[in-house]
Amino acid sequence: MKSHKFFCRNIMVVCLLLVLFSCSNKAGKPDTYAETPEELQDKTTSSIERLIESSLTDTTGAIDSVVKIYQPAAIKEFYSKYNYAPLWSTKGQWQPAGDSLAAFIRSSRLYGLFPDDYHDTSIHNIRQQFAADSISKGARKDAALWAKADIMLTDAFLRMVRDIKLGRLPKDSITQRSDTDVSVSFMQKQYEAVRSGGSVKKVLEGFEPSHPGYRLLKQGIQKFLASYDTSRFTVVPSRKDTATFSQAIQKRLLEGGYLDSANIPADSAHLADAVKKFQKEKNITVDGKAGEGTIRMLNSSDKDKFVRIALSLDKYKHLPGKLPGKFIWVNAASNTLYVYENGDIKFSSKVITGKPLTRTPLLNSQISEIITYPQWLPPASIITKEILPAVKKNPGYLSKRGFSLVDSKGEEVDPFTVDWSKYSKSIPFRVVQGSGDANALGIIKFVFANKYAVYLHDTNQRYLFGNAYRSLSHGCVRVQEWRRLANYILRNDSLVSGGRNYTKIDSLNKWLTVKKKMSIPVRNKIPVFIRYITCEGGPGGINFYDDVYTEDKKLREKYFAGK
Repeated sequence: MKSHKFFCRNIMVVCLLLVLFSCSNKAGKPDTYAETPEELQDKTTSSIERLIESSLTDTTGAIDSVVKIYQPAAIKEFYSKYNYAPLWSTKGQWQPAGDSLAAFIRSSRLYGLFPDDYHDTSIHNIRQQFAADSISKGARKDAALWAKADIMLTDAFLRMVRDIKLGRLPKDSITQRSDTDVSVSFMQKQYEAVRSGGSVKKVLEGFEPSHPGYRLLKQGIQKFLASYDTSRFTVVPSRKDTATFSQAIQKRLLEGGYLDSANIPADSAHLADAVKKFQKEKNITVDGKAGEGTIRMLNSSDKDKFVRIALSLDKYKHLPGKLPGKFIWVNAASNTLYVYENGDIKFSSKVITGKPLTRTPLLNSQISEIITYPQWLPPASIITKEILPAVKKNPGYLSKRGFSLVDSKGEEVDPFTVDWSKYSKSIPFRVVQGSGDANALGIIKFVFANKYAVYLHDTNQRYLFGNAYRSLSHGCVRVQEWRRLANYILRNDSLVSGGRNYTKIDSLNKWLTVKKKMSIPVRNKIPVFIRYITCEGGPGGINFYDDVYTEDKKLREKYFAGK
């Protein structure tokens, strides 16, 4: 009996040891572990196919508990051409393209991208494992790790081609891109260019916009990142939140060095001085008052600014691949007009653009006509919101502002004979402001086709160009350097006949001198682009402007959530 028990006990011990050995062997050498480079290549290929199939069955595109693939179906189609062989390594050694792509991802902020959108941390961790394992060859022989790294690099490459070429914002009504192919076959052509010895950087940079503004903004990113401040500042609430506003703004101004700790709690004079220091530094209206614009700027951290850089770069990607040789560019965020010729700025001008409630629309058009001493017909929105309420109080408002009331027959109507109480929205009359120096359009108007009834024009309030804050119009764009712009357009439109240069500038000067309303058609129409870009590159780095229309805020919440 004892010998039988002893025998059984020994059998159990042997079985247990066999199980433990088996488990130990599997833990140390999983199925994806390879002894030779050739075996590693085969097992990496098998692992790539298995992981891709796994990502297709997972609703999030996951290949493990951490990594999610952005476009699993495209990845499958992409790899199938290469029979699922690794694309960025061979037999446990990185190909030069794999090293280059990993380095490009790590530095992708220089392109307005977010590295972890392209698996930067996960790829970097695996590469670190391999680098630290150069002696024992443990991790480096794990085909599963090579497969994960390869899939992530491919997914990153496909996504970067798309993001650098087209951006991350969806097409809208003003998008003019025609070269929007980002099919898998297109992506494979880009990979083949890299595989055959092309530079990853060169291939990806080939998709960037040609607009000079894009290049200047991108050039400023390196300097911006060199001084990138990760500090977290106190968020200043709206002034409506009176319970916390006073304490929060004092704390924020103290954190930024605009307020001395000796002045806490601050009286109104010290607080106003601190606000002025901040406003002067940010080149916004210096009035010592913490209005909505100042609060938005106070709440803008370097993290927020980088998102605005990313958004701004993407907005340029909606432009046509090839820009006209000459064009007019209006940035409604910086309140500046630029005239570009062959990629260079010929001249610029301050402009006044729409208020937040009557914003200047984004559009593409062409200057087709110049009108001297124009009449102004206020749009329906202004009539409803401003003129009608004013004239109900006092019909004499119209004559004070130089307006005439005209009926459907073209005859002038006395506003004192109209029963204005009958109207709440529209009126059966045209409101016309006659030509003259007091006209809201000034003495010149640049006409271009658009559905918003907006123009470029002069103004009878030229003193407003001295303001730092110039979002003040009803939507049209008032141009300070209107004569220079007119001369440029007409010089471009001159005719040469019989060896003589016939220019329309003489005609323009004549009509301005006699103060006559005249139309000068523009034969060589110059394209005009009106955009809203809240940061621009310049000699001193990147200039940031107030997001007065809160467009970037909305775009960030929708397309860059969590950034």
